[in-house]
Amino acid sequence: MGKQIATVAGGRQSALLGLGVYRPERVVTNDEICELIDSNDEWIQSRSGIRNRRFAAEDENVVTMSIEAGRKAIEASGIDPEQIGCVIVATSTYLLLTPPAAAVVADALGTNGPGAFDLGGGCAGFCTALTVASDLVRGGSVDYALVVGVEKMSITTDPTDRSTRFIFGDGAGAVVVGKSDVAGIGPVEWGSDGAQADAIVQDLDWYEYITTPGATRPYIKMAGTAVFRWAAFEMGKVALRAIEKAGMSVDDLDAFVPHQANSRITEVIARSMKLPENVPVSDDIAESGNTSAASVPLAMEEMLQSGATKPGDTALLLAFGAGLSYAAQVVTMPVLAKN
Repeated sequence: MGKQIATVAGGRQSALLGLGVYRPERVVTNDEICELIDSNDEWIQSRSGIRNRRFAAEDENVVTMSIEAGRKAIEASGIDPEQIGCVIVATSTYLLLTPPAAAVVADALGTNGPGAFDLGGGCAGFCTALTVASDLVRGGSVDYALVVGVEKMSITTDPTDRSTRFIFGDGAGAVVVGKSDVAGIGPVEWGSDGAQADAIVQDLDWYEYITTPGATRPYIKMAGTAVFRWAAFEMGKVALRAIEKAGMSVDDLDAFVPHQANSRITEVIARSMKLPENVPVSDDIAESGNTSAASVPLAMEEMLQSGATKPGDTALLLAFGAGLSYAAQVVTMPVLAKN
């Protein structure tokens, strides 16, 4: 059992009660990606740490993947679906403006008509949504909330774009957040830098696309160097502030679960934090790629499956990306759904 997270003054506490994920079956190698971009497996691995990623099938989408991950998370938590008081789906790749994906997911999971909304926080979406859910539980608005991080990045990146196509993958991860006698989710350290908003963008809005003759459909574009510098040299500071807010030091951590953006970024962040060598760091990016809002819960699952960490351990979650935005919190690792 990890060190106890410092209690925030007032109110009841919240914790992660269960974790479930969905990984699409189709594995896409670097060699397959390089059929349409000017690159190679060696270059991609050396620059990003990515060997493979998963792409969802044509009949899979944000909603279907969320349902699968959410079902597993609820089963792992041991509560009844009708006890869920709120469903939050963090995603940037749900292509309908209405209805919200969360409402459809909530109904499919057999919940009893809870509050439901989508949250567009980019790669920081899951940790941002986790904060909202934790505050809802701690404040007494709900007893239990389902948080899903999900993306289908394969349809929002240009297959011929050398700067983005090899990075991203698809998948979903979900957690049940519930009331607890002790703090299982620490205070958030979050923020944004809108002055660098153009570092990760959709290159054309949908209205411009449908009203501009001959326009190429919108895709995600990224200024990789700018994002690398910002993340590598700022996120270590964010991580340390989140640890401090939880009343801990890096020596109290049992695991570090950063957003799987780039293995080189992760290495720089860990060094800047002076993270002890015995603290395991997630490397899910090697086989999953960057799954944006799904990245952190998928990385949590990989660490639990591999035995690098276990339920009850103290872990630092850190997510960052488009906005540019970030969110980090210390958590007690949850129970993982059985396959």
